[in-house]
Amino acid sequence: MRSERTDELYKVLLGKGYPKELCVEIAYKNLNTDYTATRMLEYLYRYTESRLEDVIDEMIAILSDREEIIKKKEMEQSQAVINEIYRNGL
Repeated sequence: MRSERTDELYKVLLGKGYPKELCVEIAYKNLNTDYTATRMLEYLYRYTESRLEDVIDEMIAILSDREEIIKKKEMEQSQAVINEIYRNGL
């Protein structure tokens, strides 16, 4: 599902001269949420002369951060259920 942020990311990547196939891969297949697209846009606006390798490294770091946030939320939710069981029993 395309959003304005992913479309903006795609256009910025293309505008910086990266290959079209890679731009599609990054914007629409990997960083396709507003959160991840925004993070990559912040990186691209901050570093104007990024090598292709640096952009891919940043994409991997963003995906890794996102995965950690998801795991943290899942653990918090599990802990809340356990706490409820301790308080009220089964």
